[in-house]
Amino acid sequence: MTENMIQNATAKTAVAKTGTSLKDYITKMQGEIAKALPSVITPERFTRITLSALSTNPQLQQCTPGSFLGAMMTAAQLGLEPNTPLGQAYLIPFRNKGVLECQFQLGYKGLLDLAYRSGEISVIQAHTVYAKDEFEYELGLEPKLKHKPHMGADKGEPIAFYALFRTKDGGFGFEVMSIEDVRSHAKKYSKAFGSGFSPWQTNFEEMAKKTVLKKVLKYAPLKSDFVRQAATDETIKTEIGEDMTEINPIQVEAEIVDSETGEVTENK
Repeated sequence: MTENMIQNATAKTAVAKTGTSLKDYITKMQGEIAKALPSVITPERFTRITLSALSTNPQLQQCTPGSFLGAMMTAAQLGLEPNTPLGQAYLIPFRNKGVLECQFQLGYKGLLDLAYRSGEISVIQAHTVYAKDEFEYELGLEPKLKHKPHMGADKGEPIAFYALFRTKDGGFGFEVMSIEDVRSHAKKYSKAFGSGFSPWQTNFEEMAKKTVLKKVLKYAPLKSDFVRQAATDETIKTEIGEDMTEINPIQVEAEIVDSETGEVTENK
């Protein structure tokens, strides 16, 4: 591998010819990882987290090296910890035309971090509305949003989600989605929705918050850097450019890998 260059073909050759596992390859890449990481996370911690993700999810080890390394380096460049309880980002395996590949997916808390780092947001929140809450909102020239959570232990089932932001110059906005709208949106736009490894299956509420948060942030006056960062969500990348940022994403029609049975089904 030439200095500052990681390509899918190179990774495949290294793994195939030397028998080097992805874990070994990641360890050897610590220097490149260090160059990509922002100051919010150390190379040692990021490497440890990535190796842990491989250990806990055997199907990640079967992904094409290029797609796994691309997803890993996307998380590194964004300074987000993948596949941890923090819920910042996820590396998810699923099949694309018979080939097991790794998809990068932003988490709800990762999107919050990126929005705050933009330097233009003073407040940004997303919340779940439960059946016993008092909730009302009004659109128009004088929009209103009121949410009074039920204080008892039995809040009822989630019925809606909303997100809001306030900029440092006083601008604001909010977005509301019913739980039916969220499920419909996820099934339509998330290729990994049906995967047992998907956070949609393991942490539905957090992913619902991310969905409504992405919608409201479309109206926030954020810089192009944030827009590019948010655009990495749910992408598969097969190579990393020389400057460690020119990563070519591909959007594919993928097949879901069932986490329990290993059965492969076409994502529709």
